[in-house]
Amino acid sequence: MQGSVRRRTFADNRVKRIRNLMKASVLFKIAAVLWVFWGLVHILAGVLTMNFILSGDIAASISGIADAVNPDILQADYPAAAGAVIGQHGFNLFWAGLTTFISAFFVWKGNKNAIFLAAIVGGLADLGYFLFIDLGGYVHFLPGTLMTIFSYSAIILSFYAHFKLRKA
Repeated sequence: MQGSVRRRTFADNRVKRIRNLMKASVLFKIAAVLWVFWGLVHILAGVLTMNFILSGDIAASISGIADAVNPDILQADYPAAAGAVIGQHGFNLFWAGLTTFISAFFVWKGNKNAIFLAAIVGGLADLGYFLFIDLGGYVHFLPGTLMTIFSYSAIILSFYAHFKLRKA
């Protein structure tokens, strides 16, 4: 009798572990899809921002980022240094997007290093965005605020799957 109880407990634990791994796998996949979208949007934003700067249209690059601001008030004679700073921002958007995009394929499989790399790069990029641009009221909900929701949802889902479900 005692042996069958032990076997049933072992089997129950094994079933529970398999269910948790399946839940974790689904959460990793959802997080990966969110990171793919986030990465692609930021790669595009980086390319567009750098393109405007390289073509000499600093105002267009700023209005592309701060899309809730009336573009007419952004028309000014900007110094070249301002263009360089915005161009560097465009480059940062590009590489952050590329890093999270590539990481997403490894997050899909639950790779711990990719989970943390995407969370650090995407999460910190969006933290700065949220603090300085979103809270300032300089952007519309789409795409900016939605991308912040995407990144933090991906972080929460992948961390939950990694720390709670994988270890259970």
